[in-house]
Amino acid sequence: MFPEYDVIVVGAGHAGCEAAHAAARIGAKVLLCTMNMNTIAQMSCNPAMGGVAKGQIVREIDALGGMSGIISDKSMIQFRMLNRSKGPAMWSPRSQNDRMKFAEEWRLALEQTPNVDFWQEMITELIVKDQKVIGVKTGIGIEIKAKSVVLTNGTFLNGIIHIGEKQFGGGRTGEAAAKGITEQLVKLGFEAGRMKTGTPPRVDGRSLDYTKMEIQHGDENPEKFSFSNETAPLKEQRPCWITYTNKQVHETLETGFDRSPMFNGRIQGLGPRYCPSIEDKINRFAERERHQIFVEPEGWNTVEIYVNGFSTSLPEDVQYAAIRKIEGFENAKMFRPGYAIEYDFFPPTQLKLTLETQLIENLYFAGQINGTTGYEEAASQGLVAGINAALKIQEKHPFLLKRSDAYIGVLIDDLINKGTEEPYRMFTSRAEFRLLLRQDNADLRLTQMGHKIGLADDNRLENMLDKKNDTAKLINDLKQKRLAPDQINEGLEEFDTATIREKISIEKLLKRPQIGLQKIMELDTDTKEYLSKYNKETLEQAEIQIKYESYLIKEQQMVEKLNNMEDYKIPITFDYLKIPALSAEGKQKLHKIKPETLGQASRISGVSPADLSILTVYLGR
Repeated sequence: MFPEYDVIVVGAGHAGCEAAHAAARIGAKVLLCTMNMNTIAQMSCNPAMGGVAKGQIVREIDALGGMSGIISDKSMIQFRMLNRSKGPAMWSPRSQNDRMKFAEEWRLALEQTPNVDFWQEMITELIVKDQKVIGVKTGIGIEIKAKSVVLTNGTFLNGIIHIGEKQFGGGRTGEAAAKGITEQLVKLGFEAGRMKTGTPPRVDGRSLDYTKMEIQHGDENPEKFSFSNETAPLKEQRPCWITYTNKQVHETLETGFDRSPMFNGRIQGLGPRYCPSIEDKINRFAERERHQIFVEPEGWNTVEIYVNGFSTSLPEDVQYAAIRKIEGFENAKMFRPGYAIEYDFFPPTQLKLTLETQLIENLYFAGQINGTTGYEEAASQGLVAGINAALKIQEKHPFLLKRSDAYIGVLIDDLINKGTEEPYRMFTSRAEFRLLLRQDNADLRLTQMGHKIGLADDNRLENMLDKKNDTAKLINDLKQKRLAPDQINEGLEEFDTATIREKISIEKLLKRPQIGLQKIMELDTDTKEYLSKYNKETLEQAEIQIKYESYLIKEQQMVEKLNNMEDYKIPITFDYLKIPALSAEGKQKLHKIKPETLGQASRISGVSPADLSILTVYLGR
């Protein structure tokens, strides 16, 4: 009934979709298995993509040739560039999306991708022979052979949904949990754990009073995620709103604490630190009189509203009573209650940097199975796992991203070397080279890599090279073009910056914090006419590279030092247990994680500088 596939992807969430698309684009024959074809790429929680650090990840996926950026653009209802008041390392794109449109666009994209087949059924078992995965077995007993398997099970592995004192099996509301795989993996020697996440109630937007809320419009000149020409910025946007909880809301929620699965011990898994439930917020931050609530539409035409900031697993009657005490929600009608969900994950220290497992060859893990939270984190892992599964089948070099290459590299490096005891979420603070890893230059950093492996097409490469060349030409011209005191001194005074006594290059002017290219265009009409030949992206790129030149040089020097250690390879068969001089903890951690380079070894918690020195001596021998 089935041929032997190159790659079978189990699960069709954000990780599974990116994995299937990437592997197929590289030339692998792919089977995407899902329990429900109608929920491919379901936005299980909030209908949004991007945000702080997450927006950088979406742009990196796009730059490599993945689809999350394009799908986000096609289903977008609002766009905002967050943190514009801060430096460019902090700028983060975020979109509000049409939930149904997002899923539809992903399914259509996969259906139009050659080499992708689909199968709707639960996968209950892996077929493993001689420590190598060779296929999967379905719930009705069908065996499907494959050269590699990517597991992207999300919250479905032995998922349990909690609403107050009620609990029932499920991977998402209205969908069954996946059984069998955890138990098999544990028997094969894998370590497993439990995590928890949650979602807020959904309400009827027709029952809300928006006049009592603060309106939150999108950017006046919205941008987009994708660097490709396949999408265009929005011309029309839907607003969101902001309101707040209050003392009455908190008191009402507290009446349900005795029935809360969080407080009475029924939930064992750890939840996300940076996205706590509303009951956790009012319990931990009792001194706060209010908490912000974002009122987010679920799409262009639907009346369903996502109540961002009100995630809860309290009994539904308590949820309903409390939500109606929020300003603007006095007459709110609830479509469905919020809930918490517990699920199995596998500590990611059991993986290689390619996301292949150490114990079973050709088996890859991506997404929440690795202990992460968030669509973007999942999608990026799916992309890397899908790429590497396909490349290994083709006997090509693995695809690895360093911490200095991308936020995706930081994410994978953190997971494998440090592990995680709570759902891992990406932040800009996790990236030590964040000035190099900006959202605006993701294409300059990564598109050539994506093109080399066959994921990014020729058009993307051409666009990137045009941008790179135009930016270099513009920077050179700005170094040469000089402005005289009589041209600009009056304007400089208005901008509260020092006047000049002799001609000065535009490049030197740009190094002043008060001056940007927009202001220089206001100072001199000839310069304005010249700069108008360039598009917004090129102007922005040139300005950032000039303004932050010295900082960028310092970070690049740090990268080069780090890369020297990354080039120092450690054989996979290296036996750390036979080096008596290593510390007991260092020996244990190195043996468990099996770092591939000295650089990776240096980032493992518990491996001391003395351990590294000893390791260097032994490797030199």
